[in-house]
Amino acid sequence: MSLESFRAETRSWLEGNCPESMRTPMILQEMPGGGKRAKYRNPETKLWLDRCAAMGFTAPTWPKEYGGAALSVEENLILRAEMARINARTPLVGMGLSMIGPALLEYGTEEQKTDHLPKITSGEIWWCQGYSEPNSGSDLASLQTKAVLDGDEYVINGQKVWTSGADNADWIFCLVRTDPDASKHNGITFILFSMDQPGISVKPIKLISGLSPFCETFFEDARASRKNIIGTVNEGWTVAKRLLQYERTMIGGIGGGNQRSTSLQEIAAEYIGLEEGKLADNSLRHKIIQHSMNDCCFGLAVRRNTEESKTTKAPSFVSSMFKLYGTEQNKFRYELMLEAMGSQMLGWEGEGFSAEELGQTRAWLRTKANSIEGGTSEIQLNIIAKRVLGLPD
Repeated sequence: MSLESFRAETRSWLEGNCPESMRTPMILQEMPGGGKRAKYRNPETKLWLDRCAAMGFTAPTWPKEYGGAALSVEENLILRAEMARINARTPLVGMGLSMIGPALLEYGTEEQKTDHLPKITSGEIWWCQGYSEPNSGSDLASLQTKAVLDGDEYVINGQKVWTSGADNADWIFCLVRTDPDASKHNGITFILFSMDQPGISVKPIKLISGLSPFCETFFEDARASRKNIIGTVNEGWTVAKRLLQYERTMIGGIGGGNQRSTSLQEIAAEYIGLEEGKLADNSLRHKIIQHSMNDCCFGLAVRRNTEESKTTKAPSFVSSMFKLYGTEQNKFRYELMLEAMGSQMLGWEGEGFSAEELGQTRAWLRTKANSIEGGTSEIQLNIIAKRVLGLPD
């Protein structure tokens, strides 16, 4: 099929299958994360998810046998462009699609892929990440959560922290220490197991934004099957590093190349007003233009990297650059929004503020974590210096 024919068919399908309420800006309460405990405030969120999953559009570039659509890079770009044309919401989000799924495609056995990937693309399973520990944050390889072999299972004891979405997750991909005598980057194993079992408890951490997306997670004789080890026992650091690259690419994507600067212009016009068709505040107008230009350039850089990665289909150390720049771009966007909305974006509760304004306040506070999660900006700068630029230690 030619790209022109693919575009025509995709456009026709989207027009006929994307519900009208799914052609509006995403609402936090309607974020489609899936999972066994998912509750859909808007029934059309689930309808859109199911329709896209049936087409393989939740993971367009994944193989069809695992629930994807097997689209080429060019076809996937067309799909994204056609969805953007009608302002279609993303049908499914989460670590299953952006992190553990790609890692399984690269390192998983055929049994592991068949077992887990279709449940990701359908939205059946919500995943969380067991990496950081109270004493192992930036120095992740010093982690101490232990896994001891008992027959065909590992018995796991320890604690993780900043486990995003653990209170709603069905499964976890986790780093555990299986050889306490090995050097810290060795003796680590990457393993998957169910969160719905005795011995696992979760405590949400309340953030400055008022939300609790991060959690403390405790393991007391939790169990994981040997068949769910990804890669090799004691050599999980290799998988862990690759997954971090997928994570950083995903986090970097929140900051550019998706035309959100248009809504930023609209917000500024609403709160400040226009003079002769231009934003009344000259200084803010120039900042928004600069942000829009940076957004476009960043999007083009990401696209170029995608096209250059056709053969490997895996991220490289350049993911640290995307993570660094994308998160700073997203933070800058919300600072500009604050400058435009003024005190209307500083409300917490009570009269005088719309629900959208209160949501923007919390979203602005949430962005402060962008340059910390997934590896701080300082860590990304170190990686860029060593791995991208080749500078000496």
